[in-house]
Amino acid sequence: MKKTYLGLITTVITLLLINSCASSKDIQYFQNVEDGVLKDSKLSFGAKIQSGDLLLINVSTINAEAAVPFNLYDTPMLQNSVAGAKPIAYLVDDDGNINFPVLGRLKVAGLTTNNLIKKLELDLVEYITKPTINIRFANFRVSVLGEVARPGSYQVLNERISVIEAIGLAGDLTIYGQRDNVLLVRIENGEKVFVTLDLTNSEIFDSPYYNLKQNDIIYISPNKTRVNASAVGPNTGIIISSASLLITVLALIIK
Repeated sequence: MKKTYLGLITTVITLLLINSCASSKDIQYFQNVEDGVLKDSKLSFGAKIQSGDLLLINVSTINAEAAVPFNLYDTPMLQNSVAGAKPIAYLVDDDGNINFPVLGRLKVAGLTTNNLIKKLELDLVEYITKPTINIRFANFRVSVLGEVARPGSYQVLNERISVIEAIGLAGDLTIYGQRDNVLLVRIENGEKVFVTLDLTNSEIFDSPYYNLKQNDIIYISPNKTRVNASAVGPNTGIIISSASLLITVLALIIK
């Protein structure tokens, strides 16, 4: 009878340990990657402006005074100086428009920042000579949640970031994160789009969702080990330790 109990307890602990181990295939990225070069068309990417975006637009020219009406600041300019003044971001409304000084309502949704720069250069040529225009997103950020070291929302200053880089900002996946079941949540044309990405497959580099857009959300699901640990409870370690001690005691008794 004692040998039966000893064998049963040993089997249970062995199963627990096996269940808690992760295969290398579950945690290794880009397992089938091969040497090669992606075409430029697959690498090129420009975030498109959409409703709800905040745009920082700065217009300058050789004659600084001529550009003043086309720049908005949170405080009145003193003697044509912008020292201490902060530019006001243009909100893209639900119809995809912004209200730009002098020019009025402009349709900007669906354009990249480069597209909009070219459009404004043409529109402003009758008002100022050789305008120089800079446009940036004021709200380009991505969020990484779930099984990562540092979940949170991250601002992207260069307005270009891949899903791999975003996960890197969050400190990489924990050992409990599902690398083949990464959920990307994106808002396109007013609708939520849900896409599942597999980081263990090198085809991720060819995916149209490899580069992220503003306000994208990445969620890393927990693997079975994490789920099972949560189901068993925080005292799992104590239980296993106690069982190990019991096996030792039974072994001494059997001897």
